[in-house]
Amino acid sequence: MKKTYDIIYADPPWRYEGGTIRPSDRIEKHYPTMSLEEIKDMEIPASDNCILFLWTTAPKIEESLEVLNAWGFTYRSQLIWDKKRLGLGWWFRIQHEILLIGIKGNPKCPPEKKRVRSVYRETRGRHSKKPDSIRRLIDEWYPGKTKLELFARDTFNGWDVHGNEASTQKQMYLDAENFVH
Repeated sequence: MKKTYDIIYADPPWRYEGGTIRPSDRIEKHYPTMSLEEIKDMEIPASDNCILFLWTTAPKIEESLEVLNAWGFTYRSQLIWDKKRLGLGWWFRIQHEILLIGIKGNPKCPPEKKRVRSVYRETRGRHSKKPDSIRRLIDEWYPGKTKLELFARDTFNGWDVHGNEASTQKQMYLDAENFVH
């Protein structure tokens, strides 16, 4: 029997088409990307009561909701990560990313006393690296749950990972000081 997970944390390698971008700024310079259909067609090992945390960007909102639904989840909420530094953008210079929350079945919301604000502020680091504190927050909310990170860049205690860059072990702890007050 294939293992299933209560928590899925994913940062798909979105492919961007259109616009004009310098070859040195192309995502493919950093890692291989996938088409929308390739991402949607992935088999996701979600338990009957699972929570999906899905990273996306402003231009990919509509496609991200398609992925969320294709993977069998229903949209519930989102967090905005204010990166504190400007990035690229065709309409606006993007300074944020979005973490969509979807559910499958009837999983529990985070404990009320541990809920945080919907805007998180932390200066971005290397290309596409997400804040470790978000993963730590999920650990704090859901101790003892089975957790899988898709498209992982590192390994983390208590998490199974799938990704071509996952290699190093890190300790987990909660760091909620960066949530916008």
